[in-house]
Amino acid sequence: MPIFKPFRGIRPSDDYVDRFPTHPIDNFSQEEIAKKAEEDSSYIQMIKPYVVSKSKDLDRNLRKIRTNFEELLEEKKLVQDSSAYYLYEQIYPNKSVFRGLLGLTSVEDFWNGKIKRHESTIPQKKEKLAYYLEKVNLQAEPVLLTYPANSKVELLMSHEEKNVPILNYEDSKGIKHKIWRIDNRLKMQQLKEVLDNVEAFYIADGHHRIGSTALNAKHQKEKNKKHTGTEPYNFVFSFIVSNQSIKIHDYNRVVRDLNGLSPQKFLKSLEKSFNIHEKNETPYYPSQKFHISMYLEGKFYSLHVKHELRSATVSMNHIDHHLLDSLVFNDILNIEDTDSSDRIDYVKGNSSVEGIKKIKEVVDSGKFAAGFGIFPVSFNEMIKISDNKISMPPKCTYIEPKLVTALVMYDMK
Repeated sequence: MPIFKPFRGIRPSDDYVDRFPTHPIDNFSQEEIAKKAEEDSSYIQMIKPYVVSKSKDLDRNLRKIRTNFEELLEEKKLVQDSSAYYLYEQIYPNKSVFRGLLGLTSVEDFWNGKIKRHESTIPQKKEKLAYYLEKVNLQAEPVLLTYPANSKVELLMSHEEKNVPILNYEDSKGIKHKIWRIDNRLKMQQLKEVLDNVEAFYIADGHHRIGSTALNAKHQKEKNKKHTGTEPYNFVFSFIVSNQSIKIHDYNRVVRDLNGLSPQKFLKSLEKSFNIHEKNETPYYPSQKFHISMYLEGKFYSLHVKHELRSATVSMNHIDHHLLDSLVFNDILNIEDTDSSDRIDYVKGNSSVEGIKKIKEVVDSGKFAAGFGIFPVSFNEMIKISDNKISMPPKCTYIEPKLVTALVMYDMK
């Protein structure tokens, strides 16, 4: 069973909980980041030397972040708890509820396959994050891990919810966040005993974060002649939720050009691998696996992967994202490295036609030539892909809950 252990969480004090946390900075434009960096005692102000600094001295900027963090602790704007697990619940405006536990998992379990991945990562991004962790020694956003539901874990969480949360906060998107600290020894032991029955955790969101944490741990191990495996850098700040508390949505693609082909010739080229059905101006949400939605020149199409190209067993040809990469982006559009090509961009869906309408909006802006909507990966399919050590292309799953940054943090020093 993978390790899941309590930790001394760091969180904003009651007076600062409304201003310190933030949605991930990837969600903001550079202009928005600069504006948020001016907000007093906010997380983005704390990391301002990294995200908006004019100085090119990266090491100095990262040291300044650590200094800012330690000053906030000294000023009691941030508080550090005694060792505990945390029950964390999100309630969305549409009444969807997601809940799970915050704690630490082990990079050793990531390396030895007890924490399983389903997506590949971009090496440069992982190395950049690892260097950040080495210098700042702070994990501010947990990795989202999932596992098949366990009724005993759900029961223990339901009991804990009857108590008063230590944190109750509503963010700018109207999502309510509640956190309970579980530091009672008996309760902690009960949680440990039931979680010991979990055979593996599966990465739902945060492949780059866990990969960069493991890479940093590897670097630290090489430097530390007295390495024991218990050092703080060996652990990953994690939020574990059962399959009852995640939703896997579609993550769609838009492409900037047709590789010099006219729309008519592009459609003709698609006939080799797809049965094509024109939907005209009616937005088409893929009705099932192996069906792909396409928007091109003001019209929607359904592209049905031909049966001889489909794999009945779990393999790369069982994954719609890979088939789109291979049959369209590689073979027709001559995009060899789809993971890093600037000819491709991504559009988040929400398991409905609304995500397809977003594709239309993006393509109609004139910056892209075509868009493709992909049927969401199911939980069971994600588990099978992970168990079979198959890596899907990046950005194949858009998963809720989406976590805020710096609601609770893990200090690696």
